[in-house]
Amino acid sequence: MPIDPSVAVGAELPEVEFSWTESDVLLYHLALGATELRYVYEQGLRVLPTFGVVAPRFHETAPPAVSFPGVDIDLARVLHGTQEITVHAPLPVAGEAVLRTRIADVWDKGKAAVIVQEATAVTPDGTALFTTRSSIFARGEGGFGGDRGPSGKVEVPSREPDFVIETPTLPQQAYLYRLCGDRNPLHADPEFARRAGFDAPILHGLCTYGVVCRAVIDAVLDGPEQVASFGAKFAGVVFPGETLTTRVWRDGPRLVLTTVAGDRPVLADAALTLTED
Repeated sequence: MPIDPSVAVGAELPEVEFSWTESDVLLYHLALGATELRYVYEQGLRVLPTFGVVAPRFHETAPPAVSFPGVDIDLARVLHGTQEITVHAPLPVAGEAVLRTRIADVWDKGKAAVIVQEATAVTPDGTALFTTRSSIFARGEGGFGGDRGPSGKVEVPSREPDFVIETPTLPQQAYLYRLCGDRNPLHADPEFARRAGFDAPILHGLCTYGVVCRAVIDAVLDGPEQVASFGAKFAGVVFPGETLTTRVWRDGPRLVLTTVAGDRPVLADAALTLTED
């Protein structure tokens, strides 16, 4: 059995020591298609909060493996389900930290399984930098009799959006984003993509996640320092070169948003919470 919830849930994964430089931040921003000077020039560089999601594995070059305690799944069966990051302070342009991760839940969706991980990055002096919560969707791995888990639904206000943002992606976007530590062949290899059920390589979900976060910051906020957290469900795929349309609603201390590519949902149940300052 590739998934054993009794072993997986609560298991702690090996700690990951990592560091980053301003060059890593600049590359990440460029991979998202950022061209504003505050993102691509070291003088006055401001770090997008979503960089924290990729920083721990930014320099990895091997394709990811879905092998954890109680979990062993073929990479071709796996899609990114959800992603959330909470930043405890604006991310520095360079630094070092340790990532501590555990498997928080395993949910049975019938035809698929969802594996949820929680992680916190801590600096050498013990300061928490950021906390992430993510899930992967493993097709064909459900049916083991577990809990289906919560819906995670974010209600969209029943009125016209306050902002509508159009963001083009580049035909070569996935090739650029692969340099940020995610060498999954699904985003480059046509044969692998077909084996995974797609007509062509798709854009990384985390690239879309970062592109949309940057677009919302630039259109609505004064800068990345205003972001306390950003979470979203990956509702569909993006093919490099497509244009993303993001609708944003102000909803108290947060922004609720949806993103589509054409008429195809891409991000759903998405919310960006604002800092109190």
